[in-house]
Amino acid sequence: MWTQTLDEVTVTIPLPMGTTAKMLDVQIKASEFKLALKANADEPLINGKWFKKVNSSECFWNIEREGEKSILNVTLEKSEGKNWWTALIQGDIEIDTQKVEPENSKLSDLDGETRSTVEKMMYDQAQKQKGLPTSEEQEKQSKIQQFMSAHPEMDFSKAKFC
Repeated sequence: MWTQTLDEVTVTIPLPMGTTAKMLDVQIKASEFKLALKANADEPLINGKWFKKVNSSECFWNIEREGEKSILNVTLEKSEGKNWWTALIQGDIEIDTQKVEPENSKLSDLDGETRSTVEKMMYDQAQKQKGLPTSEEQEKQSKIQQFMSAHPEMDFSKAKFC
């Protein structure tokens, strides 16, 4: 089983009962993952390429025990920026990331262009809720006012503005 945020992937793997860390061969590389029991190193439990690269120096694993069960938890840091993976290992069945419930993020986490767009959308939404003009409507009104000021000789009394 695996879960993810925009920055990390967490993998949970059930292990044979009584498995300890010393019994495992865990290899986390930037593009590859291998999990094997040292006693059966030729037959890995998992062996494949990550869907996308990870920062292997920032990844770690541990074993959790729940009663008689042993569970391997692997935490991976994504290396290609904030994104959603559609699979854990290349060749796995891919998920539809459009159905992913996004995590709450801070505006400061976004790049400049995206942040600017989101701030504009938030402003426009707040303006609409108050019954006030959006930023685009304000810009149009400003241009009309500038044009009218630049042409005082014209009569705008019967003009209709859309």
